[in-house]
Amino acid sequence: MDALELLQNRRSVAADQLDEPAPAGADLDAILRAGVAAPDHDALRPWRFVIIRGQARASLGEVFARARLARAPDSDAAALEKQRAKPSRAPLVLAVAASVDPDNVRVPAIEQSLSAGATLNQMQLAANALGYGAIWLTGPNAHDGQVTEALGLDFDDRIVGFLYLGTPRACPPPKERPDPYRFVTEWNGPREYESL
Repeated sequence: MDALELLQNRRSVAADQLDEPAPAGADLDAILRAGVAAPDHDALRPWRFVIIRGQARASLGEVFARARLARAPDSDAAALEKQRAKPSRAPLVLAVAASVDPDNVRVPAIEQSLSAGATLNQMQLAANALGYGAIWLTGPNAHDGQVTEALGLDFDDRIVGFLYLGTPRACPPPKERPDPYRFVTEWNGPREYESL
């Protein structure tokens, strides 16, 4: 598959449809290298990656359950168990965080965060190019300070997503894409303004 075909046919695979083997060794290295090749204004490298696999996935599930209980103290056992199970749905999870310098006068915080998002997107595409399935997930745990802290990230780091990775059980069906021209306008300069 060439690069343009890969981009136009990108698919997410549900996390619970991802099995072993997960990317490891040279494949995981290639995925991480694709991530750090993302656009990065001023070479700030405003990203952090946390690899979660094996038993660490169950530990992350406990972190998710505790974070859920702190957010919603009336959570029942089923809701907490659902949180515990999330990281174990796929054999490998990469947490990707934006490590933003809010005092940087040359590169606004939004650009730094977008760079972190671009790293995650490039890693998902690299995984697909290598034959792995992947899905980028967020949700309340991605925005929870307890989760950020438990993953060893800095207080000001913001998780932009969890990339669940593995071998897909089945090839996802083709997805119909919208006509891109629905979202396009062509700008021909500012409108004429009336004299004040």
